[in-house]
Amino acid sequence: MSREKTRVIRIGDRVIGGGNPVLIQSMCNTKTQDVDGTVGQIKALTEAGCDIIRVAVPDMEAAAALKQIKKQISIPLVADIHFDYRLAIASIESGADKIRINPGNIGSADRVRAVVEKAREYDIPIRVGVNSGSLEKNLIEKYGGVTAEGIVESALQKVRMIEELGYENLVISIKSSNVLMCVKAHELIARQSDYPLHVGITEAGTYVSGTIKSSVGLGIILHEGIGDTIRVSLTGDPVEEVKTAKLILKTLGLRKGGVEVVSCPTCGRTRIDLISLANQVEKLVSEFDHLDIKVAVMGCVVNGPGEAREADLGIAGGIGEGLLMKKGEIIRKVPEDELLQALKEELMKMQ
Repeated sequence: MSREKTRVIRIGDRVIGGGNPVLIQSMCNTKTQDVDGTVGQIKALTEAGCDIIRVAVPDMEAAAALKQIKKQISIPLVADIHFDYRLAIASIESGADKIRINPGNIGSADRVRAVVEKAREYDIPIRVGVNSGSLEKNLIEKYGGVTAEGIVESALQKVRMIEELGYENLVISIKSSNVLMCVKAHELIARQSDYPLHVGITEAGTYVSGTIKSSVGLGIILHEGIGDTIRVSLTGDPVEEVKTAKLILKTLGLRKGGVEVVSCPTCGRTRIDLISLANQVEKLVSEFDHLDIKVAVMGCVVNGPGEAREADLGIAGGIGEGLLMKKGEIIRKVPEDELLQALKEELMKMQ
């Protein structure tokens, strides 16, 4: 089932599925009870490009805090609940725009029914989440270990449990830290269900390894037309999750806008501090996210002008100076320590 054919589900004032743009999610690493800290992080994530935010709800204090958090943010708020069905009910009553549960660990059928009835009363979606690490023993035995087939069967069992209660306002999430298993599971479930899919590589790792694993896994899945909302899971600052997710979507042509920075690898011809300059440019262009342009940062004047020809703006370093280019044409020479400012001035003219 391609994303164009999945059901449309509303989460707060956003929609996913049915060919709507793939939305970016992240999760706060603050204590949800810390309203000010959580709101501050959500605002930073929103500014970075986060579309939907999830917070942990481990106790009633956290569930109650959702009400105050919700008043101060501008993106939909998702409550992440495990084990205690009462926390799901309290979160919905506190204004959560969606809840994430695993019906398998929420308790008896009566408890699942109580959560579903509350979600129905408030007309909010339930994200049914299954991770490879929580796969049931009987499915592990059936398939001879943790497999994509087992993950999909587990998820669809949970979905049917809620469907039997007459509720279909659902989003499915099936995650694994094994990239290729995760890809296969999404390929399988996309053929068997038309619910929107929240996609991610769980426990992907630190910034470098997590970015690579997420980029490979999400890249394959999204390129196959699967996935309606994504999260890049990194051990670190959630803002980096959002930045990485944006770049993945832009690279796949699934999100437009923002400045794309291309830079050459360093080599023996490099006569400027290219690594530092490229990082400074990347930081600078984040202030111009409303522009839809390409900026090239090149380390030498040998290949720089040619390689920057396809860029809207470019800088190429020389010995103590560099070239400022626009649409591949050299505008002027600039001292090395003035290159960044010259680029900023050109960006400001394009606003």
